[in-house]
Amino acid sequence: MTKSRTRLPRPRALAAATALALLLTGAALVAGGTSAGPPGAPPAPAAGVPFERLAGDDLDRGVTALQTHLRTQPKDAAGWAGLGAAYVEQARTSGDPTRYPLAGKALATSLELRPDNDTALAGQAALAAARHDFHGALRLADAALRVNPYSERALSSRIDALVELGRYPDALRAARTADSRRPGIPVFTRYAYVLELRGEVSAARRVLGRALDSAVAPGDRAYVATQAGRLEWTQGEYTAAGRYFAAALAADGSYLPALEGRARTRAARGDERGAIRDLEDVVRRQPLPGPLAALGELYEVTGRRAKAREQYALVTAWAALARANGVTVDLDTALVAADHGSPAEALRAARAEYARRRTVHTADALAWALHRSGRSREALPYARFAVGVGLRGAELRCHRGMILLALGKTSAGRADLRAALALNPGFSPLGARAAREALR
Repeated sequence: MTKSRTRLPRPRALAAATALALLLTGAALVAGGTSAGPPGAPPAPAAGVPFERLAGDDLDRGVTALQTHLRTQPKDAAGWAGLGAAYVEQARTSGDPTRYPLAGKALATSLELRPDNDTALAGQAALAAARHDFHGALRLADAALRVNPYSERALSSRIDALVELGRYPDALRAARTADSRRPGIPVFTRYAYVLELRGEVSAARRVLGRALDSAVAPGDRAYVATQAGRLEWTQGEYTAAGRYFAAALAADGSYLPALEGRARTRAARGDERGAIRDLEDVVRRQPLPGPLAALGELYEVTGRRAKAREQYALVTAWAALARANGVTVDLDTALVAADHGSPAEALRAARAEYARRRTVHTADALAWALHRSGRSREALPYARFAVGVGLRGAELRCHRGMILLALGKTSAGRADLRAALALNPGFSPLGARAAREALR
C-alpha cells in the first residue's frame, strides 16, 4: 500500500473553525445561486462541509455555531442544510438516533427557503441512507445531482445507496463517475470499498493510498487511516491494521472507529483484556450494535456471561430507539438475534431486510438465521450467493461452511471453514472458536 507522508497536524479547534467558515462561505455562494459548470470545469462551490470527518468535539462546536448563526439569520437556506448534515453525522457518531428527526426538520426548512437546492437534497440523501432507506437515498442523490452534478455529498450518497441495494456494477460505475468529477477522500474511501466488495483488494489498497496521500487535516487522516486499517483487518493482516489504527489515533485520539478497530485487532491477536478495555470505552460513548455485540462476545469467551447478556440486551434497546426515530434496523439486529437471542426473531428481521434489498450481507443474514432456525437446506442458496459475489469475508465463508456441515457436505464445509480461518483467523471471538471446534 502507498505510504502516507508525514505532515504536521493542525489543532482540532482550528479544523472546526475552518469547517464552519467554509460552510458559511458556501451559504453566501448558494444564496446567490449554484452553477454546476460546463463539463470538464472545476467543481462548483457548494455549501456544506465534510462533517463525517470532524471529531466529536469539533462536530459539536460546529453544530452550536450553526445554531447560533441561524438564530440571527433564520433564512439562510445553506446554513439549515449544513445543520441538517451535521445532525446526521452526530447521530452516526454518537449512536443517538434522536438526532435524525432534527436533521429532517433542518433540511426541510432549507428546501422551504430555497426549493431544489442541491445541498439540502444531498443532505436528505445522506439522512435517508443513515436511516437505511436506500431507495430514497438513491432518488434524492439523483435529484441533487440533477441540480449540481459535482455535489460531493450527493455523489458519495449515490455510491452508498447502490452498494447497499446490492447493485454492485452500478456502484462501480458511480464510483468511477464520482472519481472523475470530485476526486477526494469521501469518494476515494467509497471507491475502495466497492473494489473490496468485488474481491479486488490490491486495487482497494491503491485507492486508499491515494486517500492517505491527500489527507492533511487530523480528522481526514484519522478517517482514512481507519478505513485502511479495517481493510487490513478483514484480510488478517493484523500488524498492518494495528499500524493504521495507531496512526488514526495519533491524528485524533478521540476517533472511536479507530479505537474499535484497535480493539478488534487486539482481540484477533489474543489480547482480550486490551480489546475489552477499548470496546468498553467505545460503547460508553457510542453504543451501536457492532461494538456492543463484539464486546458481548469477548465477555463470553472470558467467562463473563452475565455481562455479555447485558450487551446483547443493549442492542435490542438501541434497535427500539432507532425504530422510533425512523431507522430500519433489521440487518443490524438479525445476526445478533441469530447468535445471541431468538432465531425466530432473527429470521423475521432477515426476511424483511432481504425483501427490501438483496446484498451479500442481507443474503448472509438470511442464510444464517435460517440455519440457526434449523432450516439449513433453505439457507444454502443464500449463503452461496453471499460468498459468490467476490467479497473476501471470513464470517460469510464461515457461515456457509457451517451450513454445509449441517447438510452433511463435510468436505466442502471443512474447506470453507479452513478458508475463513486462513483469511482472518480472529474474525469473531465466538465465530472463529466455533469454526476451529467444528474442524476438530
